[in-house]
Amino acid sequence: MRGRPGVWFSRVLPVAVLALLVAGRAGGHEVEKAVFLVMEEGRVVASNAQTGQFFELDLKAKEEVLEQIVANGVAVVVTNQRFAGIGAFSGGWRSLRRMAGEEFKSAEAQDYAALVITSNRIISFSGRNGSWSHTTR
Repeated sequence: MRGRPGVWFSRVLPVAVLALLVAGRAGGHEVEKAVFLVMEEGRVVASNAQTGQFFELDLKAKEEVLEQIVANGVAVVVTNQRFAGIGAFSGGWRSLRRMAGEEFKSAEAQDYAALVITSNRIISFSGRNGSWSHTTR
């Protein structure tokens, strides 16, 4: 697989991510439920049960929520314009703009981590520090 990054990302990366998730569970570290989402007209409200804070994500003109993914310590909202993430320790919403023509494929979240797959990128969000990272597909 050397020299073929597409093969590495499509075959090895998902297995590696799954192994890390299973290893985290095997260590007995249960993440307490902290993040909840409430969908309302024109906004998404996130509640952090640990800190007692609420954070509003105002939707822009013609912005529509396509998907919401919530785990114990992280949540991601996929819209037709951006990806927005919030975590138990992130201090509020963090957004990442979608690229022109980029198609949303799938997303999953567990503990403090979320992974979003699009036609162009593999994107991760950390609910611990509120940062997005991505690589091309």
